[in-house]
Amino acid sequence: MHESRVPESAIASFRLHYQRLCDGERGFLPEEAIQSIRSLPDSEDFGAYSEAGRSAMSSAAVIKLNGGLGTSMGLNRAKSLLPVRDDLSFLDLIARQVLALRTEVETDTPLLLMNSFRTANDSDCCLAGYPELALGDLALGFLQNMVPKVLEDGLTPANHEGKPELGWCPPGHGDFYTAIKGSGMLDRLLERGIQYAFVSNADNLGAALEPSLLGFMVTEGINFMLEAADRTPADRKGGHLSTLQDGRLVLRESAQCPPEEAESFQDIGRHRYFNTNNLWLHLPTLSRLLDEHGGFLPLPTVVNRKTLDPRDLTSPAVFQLETVMGTAISLFPNAAAVRVPRHRFSPVKNTNDLLGVRSDAFELGTDGRIVLSSGRDAPPVIRLDEDFFKMIDDFEARFPIGAPSLRLCDRLTVDGDVTFGSGIIIEGEVVIRAGAKASVPAGSVIRGTIDL
Repeated sequence: MHESRVPESAIASFRLHYQRLCDGERGFLPEEAIQSIRSLPDSEDFGAYSEAGRSAMSSAAVIKLNGGLGTSMGLNRAKSLLPVRDDLSFLDLIARQVLALRTEVETDTPLLLMNSFRTANDSDCCLAGYPELALGDLALGFLQNMVPKVLEDGLTPANHEGKPELGWCPPGHGDFYTAIKGSGMLDRLLERGIQYAFVSNADNLGAALEPSLLGFMVTEGINFMLEAADRTPADRKGGHLSTLQDGRLVLRESAQCPPEEAESFQDIGRHRYFNTNNLWLHLPTLSRLLDEHGGFLPLPTVVNRKTLDPRDLTSPAVFQLETVMGTAISLFPNAAAVRVPRHRFSPVKNTNDLLGVRSDAFELGTDGRIVLSSGRDAPPVIRLDEDFFKMIDDFEARFPIGAPSLRLCDRLTVDGDVTFGSGIIIEGEVVIRAGAKASVPAGSVIRGTIDL
């Protein structure tokens, strides 16, 4: 890591997590160590805080996590450059969201991206089309760190002879704290008078800086705030919010769940709220905590088991030592979680999600946000056959005219090689099965189960 010029704070953070791994820790947080949460403050009741939020807007920044390549969908560049609506990419819509916000509140809200080495250049080129985003000498982004993969056999650094870059991995979005400090960006923001940051994933187009949420944070003196939403069957595997036995809030991700407790982890009645990964930070408090801990935060270790080459399942087994941004909720002295409506969570992790946000189950607002269509309180649950739809090129080929209407769809399952024509309407719970290559004719209205 020294030879590769990894910053000292990132090395110190990795040393902590590697030592935990060597000591036998696997980052598990069992049910007996936590308590479920029955209710949270509801942001839909925060209207009275809007004016305070507008007054604080000049001291707030928008930060997007933009390090993902979308390799699980066959992409080889920033996922945020994928077209979402009307040939507009995630980054196009993010830029429009921030510019619309600046017009609304009449202040130059900074937009920053946390990029990886593989997303920075392409993302910079995209944002160059929005020169009005630039604010003097404040860069539009900073880089996340890289850490070694660890061989499961022997816990030594993984090395791929043909592709040395495969020996490295990003340390999860919990690296945000180390990276924003180590890059100097945190200090530059504080020098500009920026006290608050709203941080979210670049692929979540429902996440925008909301004055009422900022106002609640400012008025109540909160220095870390996590947005949580009601869990639905579509969210069973996502990280959920709980409390530790001492009452502190804690975020538990699926990788922190002991395998034998998977059923209780996925019980949406027991654990009602999931983490949207939308966070609000008081930057002076963050700076103080980072200084106290040597430039990084001692977050829980998440041990992800992978193969050295993700595309070669026969390659050596490795551990990727990662951290989750939201788990910092246990470290801040006055942290809070709030319930937010589902429209603040519209992520795209795979082609199932992409089909949903491209369909009329979601709407594109004039402010650049993509939100659930009127009357919907959850997205349709979509499962497309991975043999034919997982990779983006295969997906696009099977929806050549675009997404079918899913506005009234609750669940869609497609088994087999199916191509969709134009003007198709899918309603209720639908299963489409094909034993051989087949097509859904243009103009079809589909309900229930059909065999092609």
